[in-house]
Amino acid sequence: MQGPARVRVVGRIEKLMTVEGSAALPLWLLYEEEIEGWKSAQAAHVAAWLAEHQFKAEKHRVLLVPDRHGSALLAIAGLGKRQGELSLWHASGLAERLPPRRYRLAQDFTAADATAICLGFAYGAYRYERYRPAKPERLAILETPENAERAQVALAIEALTWARDWINTPASDLGPSKLAAAVRAVAERHQAHYREWVGDELLAANFPAIHAVGRASAEPPRLAEIRWSPRHGAAQLPRLALVGKGVCFDSGGLDIKPGAGMALMKKDMGGAAVALALAHMLMSRGLRAELQVLIPIVENSIGGNAYRPGDVLATRKGLTVEVGNTDAEGRLVLCDALALADAERPDLIIDFATLTGAARVALGPELPALFGTSDALTADLARSCAAVHDPVWPMPLWMGYDEELGSKIADLNNVAASGLAGAIFGALFLRRFITAAPEWLHLDLYAWNPKERPGRAVGAEAQAVRGVFSYLLDRYGTV
Repeated sequence: MQGPARVRVVGRIEKLMTVEGSAALPLWLLYEEEIEGWKSAQAAHVAAWLAEHQFKAEKHRVLLVPDRHGSALLAIAGLGKRQGELSLWHASGLAERLPPRRYRLAQDFTAADATAICLGFAYGAYRYERYRPAKPERLAILETPENAERAQVALAIEALTWARDWINTPASDLGPSKLAAAVRAVAERHQAHYREWVGDELLAANFPAIHAVGRASAEPPRLAEIRWSPRHGAAQLPRLALVGKGVCFDSGGLDIKPGAGMALMKKDMGGAAVALALAHMLMSRGLRAELQVLIPIVENSIGGNAYRPGDVLATRKGLTVEVGNTDAEGRLVLCDALALADAERPDLIIDFATLTGAARVALGPELPALFGTSDALTADLARSCAAVHDPVWPMPLWMGYDEELGSKIADLNNVAASGLAGAIFGALFLRRFITAAPEWLHLDLYAWNPKERPGRAVGAEAQAVRGVFSYLLDRYGTV
């Protein structure tokens, strides 16, 4: 996984963003409000060409403009109506929509804008090619402006490509053992400590809930751990724990999903993919914190030894859980991993999970639901995510609902009797397993783009990686 992915991504970056260039075509990026003023400053035949094509700088529309002899003179990409600041999504469709040749930005942009343009340009060139090569195509090439943060773009694209590839890969080729191998590869990349508990080792080490959810699969369940610390001389560092839900496929268990509900369940390890991509970026940048990454990995399958509705499961925390629904398995595998992280009293725990359909009903596929131990904490993260156009949406951790997770025979149930507020109940369940860490954040992701958009094909979406990365760099700094 690691070697081929790295070569592929770096190769793509080198092809899409180059500092070489002699015959690069000027590329103008213009808002609708700017087009008339720009057009009035051009030669008459340029203005006539734009009028002929009724080009008004609509978002994602591009136009190649010839000179008087028919040769290419310049290109224009529309940014649409000016709404806020320039983002990578303004440029995400350029690599595939512009005619395939070399371009250079015709305007001077700030370092932040130049970096966003380069990131969007490269992001939109992603292709998932494991089973079928993409149709032969030549993509446009963008010369990197001198003030763009080239290394940061390359790191982000590498991490996001890994995450998208993992999410896009079906469980037949990314089951529990393969996902654990990916975790190990990330650890080895950074010379970090790696540990893994497999099968009955989970019972011996007191991870009974993870074992129960995954025991019916042909591949045994496991828990993968990375521990990393930056190389420096400081005596004490804050500790950060990242936890990612790694359900490689979710049939729903004995509470089996209908076919339509099962169709995309290869993506139920999207939380693990996001946590790993984020960890790679943090370690690459030398985050000034000790890092623990925990990925509980299972396949929620059906078999003679599958856990059942009505079963009472033990957990690492010591709480007993009555199983109200085997299709609410994500919170069961997460609870053991969260208890392990919490016992070491880290400064902050963040978990990522494709946890509830209710979050999608509330916010749709593009907005991950965000819960946390305080409104100030969630507001800080939401601001960081918004600043890099990787949005999340704070939701209430409404303790008034907590008692509805009660059980008559166990400490709690994994679902509530109510059919309402499902995303909140999922977060409240996880909150029961955080008792020592002062701060905790939970992101309920969709990890999928369900519709075609410029530079964003239907498929995996590594939500919140860039936003949480920005927040953590601001919070902890680098060594």
